[in-house]
Amino acid sequence: MRSARFRAAVLASALTFGMVAPPAPATADSVSGVSSAALPTLTGRLASVRVARSINYYPSNAAWSSMWTEFDAKRIEADLAKAAALGADNVRVIVFPQAFGYPKPLSAYAERLSTFIGIAAKHRMTVKLTLFDWWDGYTEVGRSINWAKAVLAPYANDPRVIAVELKNEFQPGDAAAVTWVRRVIPAVRAVAPAMPLTLSVDGQTGAPGLAKIKKALAATPLDYYDFHFYGSSERSLAEIRKAQAAVSPSPIVIGETGLSSATDSEGEQAAFLARVFRAAREAGVHSVSPWTLTDFVPGAIPAHSAVSEKPAQYRFGLHRTDGSPKAAAAVVKDAWTTGATPNAVLNLGFEAPPPDSPWRQNLPKAGGGRITTGVARTGQAAVRFAGTTRTSAGLPSLVTSPITPVQAGHRWRAEAYARGASATGITEITLSWFDGNGRWITQHSSNRLPHGTTGWTKLVVETVAPRGAAGVQLHLKSGDNRGTVWFDDVAIS
Repeated sequence: MRSARFRAAVLASALTFGMVAPPAPATADSVSGVSSAALPTLTGRLASVRVARSINYYPSNAAWSSMWTEFDAKRIEADLAKAAALGADNVRVIVFPQAFGYPKPLSAYAERLSTFIGIAAKHRMTVKLTLFDWWDGYTEVGRSINWAKAVLAPYANDPRVIAVELKNEFQPGDAAAVTWVRRVIPAVRAVAPAMPLTLSVDGQTGAPGLAKIKKALAATPLDYYDFHFYGSSERSLAEIRKAQAAVSPSPIVIGETGLSSATDSEGEQAAFLARVFRAAREAGVHSVSPWTLTDFVPGAIPAHSAVSEKPAQYRFGLHRTDGSPKAAAAVVKDAWTTGATPNAVLNLGFEAPPPDSPWRQNLPKAGGGRITTGVARTGQAAVRFAGTTRTSAGLPSLVTSPITPVQAGHRWRAEAYARGASATGITEITLSWFDGNGRWITQHSSNRLPHGTTGWTKLVVETVAPRGAAGVQLHLKSGDNRGTVWFDDVAIS
């Protein structure tokens, strides 16, 4: 998640740390106790990174640097057990120089990191370490190298740690940052030659940022690239493919992705993640890491961070602060344990509780569609429009986007049943197409419901995704309607 950066106060002393020699054959590693015969390799670790079922993690009551300053091993134990139950086999954790002690890590904090890695291993989870968040001390090259060496050296040959991200959400347009990281990379490789190294970009920088990083680091290349995706989930396949193209032939992972249930419904949060998992699978990206395991309670994010002032940042979790799962938790568990991202998350029959429904209003000033009971084709619920008008932008509708990613030239079919009572105006379903930049291209409409009082009538639209299409929305529309219309039993494929 994009963090507010600030310059940490630094200590006057410096730490020098030499390269750790690997243990002799047939002995145990002095830190991890792992036999040298089983020491990890760069190739092996990178293979694990590319398929990691990874979760981003802070405790719900102690986020960002507070995780370390208010370290609670029992809470972490319970949380990682919950993550493992979802199918996670890896956890990404961020280490902060200003919290750990800089330029020399404090022994108490080094022990907390060791404890965390041990807890993860107990739940059969490996760890990805992210360094230098909340950091812009780019003139501190020597000290930052020594700090990184001190943190990482104990895990150079530890299979419980599979990768290191040198800087969270790196800004490739910052010349000082580029100069700094060019010197940090070879120094870290010297102490941990078998450790895959990466950098991430924020959700706004995206694929162009990845391309800039790759170009800037041509002489000191990374092993893979970490794509943070918070864009439009209905266009996620196009965005993932842009990220892949930006760094090809190097691999990417989706190191952060998610949607806040403070700004959208919990149902749309679940659908967002389902779309991203499905698109990643289509693109051949096999590691998608949700942000984050749990929501955060008020005060959990340190007050000196601008992030703490944004309500949306507290509600990205797969679980609520009381520990109960949101709909998104089931989506992630399915994706990790079965590989499935079922359409059920779209609530196409309108039977889910309102918070779990991803349907949203479009042009509600002209009269919105509401999920109600009392009249339904099947089940108990349907969508009801009554007394609608129109706006200059069009007819009011209820809208969602499919889980299946859009690819130009592929055939699509959508259907829904509609019923009228003294209905007037236009009642139909449409597929509205958008390009990779979110610009509307065109729409395709179904047959229309006849005026008057009718029984359940199937409305169908069949078409081919137009050239340039990267996203699609399904609209249930009823405008200029002085009567009442119900929709039920939607399908899209």
